[in-house]
Amino acid sequence: MATPMTADQRLAAYKAEGLAIHEYSGWRTHNRDSATGKTFGPVHGVLIHHTAGHNDKDICYKGRSDLPGPLCHNWLGKTAGMWMIGQGRANHAGLVDGDVINALIAEKPLPKDNEADTDGNDVLYGLEIENLGDGKDPYPADQYHQAVLWAAAHCRFHKWTAKSIAGHKEVQPGKIDPSFDMDVFRADVDNQLATKPGKPVSPKPTPSLPRVDLSRLIQAAKADPPAKQGHVTYMAGVNLVEAALVKLGYLAKTYAGDGSFGTTTIAAYRKLQLHLYPGASTKPGGAADGIPGKDSLTQLGKKTGLFSVIA
Repeated sequence: MATPMTADQRLAAYKAEGLAIHEYSGWRTHNRDSATGKTFGPVHGVLIHHTAGHNDKDICYKGRSDLPGPLCHNWLGKTAGMWMIGQGRANHAGLVDGDVINALIAEKPLPKDNEADTDGNDVLYGLEIENLGDGKDPYPADQYHQAVLWAAAHCRFHKWTAKSIAGHKEVQPGKIDPSFDMDVFRADVDNQLATKPGKPVSPKPTPSLPRVDLSRLIQAAKADPPAKQGHVTYMAGVNLVEAALVKLGYLAKTYAGDGSFGTTTIAAYRKLQLHLYPGASTKPGGAADGIPGKDSLTQLGKKTGLFSVIA
């Protein structure tokens, strides 16, 4: 945990790390501290998001009808660069899992995010990256590199490692952002931290798709349906698979995002398998029994662009 950076310290840290910075008018006093009666800090880490849209810098500053701005501390455009959006408490994290926050503080491996019991807006810096998050919208290499530099600037200032970095999908149940692999992102930040400030690594890092572990997914597909409602075995992987099933029309959005590979998800995955393997058996052990296999999962990932598969 640490005292939040001042506005001037943030600007200096970003510029020292090699970032070109743009300032949204009024950002230095734009926050939710007074409106909520809460003070931003102490801070425990940085949180990475994608915006799920395009040209949304103004939305991130002003907010929406249901959520006042600022919606992040910084907004990173595809071509528009890095922008200062707010200073202080921002509506970007929402309620998050307190166990994950404790792991960020201790810089330990992140546990599964199966609760939403802690206010993340109080304790996390937030970056929104302009991207649809649909697996097909690319992150330009320069944009991704700027995200790495942004995270590294915070870590270098607070003397954190990349273990103080999380994706929104790792702290709040039901989220799938950002749509790149956070383990790879953290490794890229650690590589940046191993250099001197302002000296970027070469070649520039590039994003990787999130990975779904087939063995853990199969475990979830077998363990979740007979368990109590809401039982979660493999939150991150199941959320990605459910998002892919929604994208292809096999699963209603209402049933996605809870991290549980329940009976409805089994039925949706069975539909996918029957489409891939017409006439396949739906009995236990059959090719269309609703339990993921390597071929069907790989095809689902490729068709949607949302993930790759670890066998």
